[in-house]
Amino acid sequence: MAPLPAWDVPLIQSLLRWFQRAPVPVDDTLWQQACQQCPWLDELAPERAQRLRGLVGVFLQRKTITPVGGLELDDSQRLMLAALCCLPLIEFGAEGLHGWSELVVYPDAFRVRRDHVDAAGVLHQWDDELIGESWDSGPLILSWADVQADIADPHAGFCVAVHEMAHKIDALDGAIDGTPPLPREWQRQWAADFQQAYDAFCALVDADVETVIDPYAAEAPEEFFAVVSEYHFSAPELLVQTMPKVAEHLRRFYGPLEAGLR
Repeated sequence: MAPLPAWDVPLIQSLLRWFQRAPVPVDDTLWQQACQQCPWLDELAPERAQRLRGLVGVFLQRKTITPVGGLELDDSQRLMLAALCCLPLIEFGAEGLHGWSELVVYPDAFRVRRDHVDAAGVLHQWDDELIGESWDSGPLILSWADVQADIADPHAGFCVAVHEMAHKIDALDGAIDGTPPLPREWQRQWAADFQQAYDAFCALVDADVETVIDPYAAEAPEEFFAVVSEYHFSAPELLVQTMPKVAEHLRRFYGPLEAGLR
């Protein structure tokens, strides 16, 4: 390999310095406001809260938060969004933020155009109304109204920010299949336990049995992982009662839940 021209060296050094910049300092007042407003943050043990605060600084450094549709977000609201997105990364770390650069926030649920060509070659098009979406190598998209609703009722089993972040984490190993990057032995056990729980859950949904877990989890293995991730943070006791092996894997992956959140 030929050596780099001399003029390239300062450029590379400059790029390296950019990537190695210190995280944005998180303002004390804004952080306290976020913790007071959101039980998921307020109940964290001090060491885990400090780790989350560091991740929020990294998030605010690396990600662009773009409100659309006339929505305006102040610094406190931007910090809250960053904190919710980083909540699943307390144990995993900042590596979970790789692969995308923008958080897009709509005022409310938003519509996206879908299309599908069936086996006969016929194109089908329709509109979906969504409260969140995670694009492959693209932005993470959230409805601000639904983020606020999740915060207002933190034990209802829903957290759209965690759901979409679970998809981002899932994609890190190159396959969106409901299994995040894990050590090999743990990955094998995770895949076996999740598949068993997913198959059993799908059987209930297919039989029109009312389930305590959101039936949307039966859509696909990756949606199953994202939905149960929501329950880990917002209704953990329910998850333990219905899917104990899944709950144990998530407790290991996301970290222990503080007493106030159980």
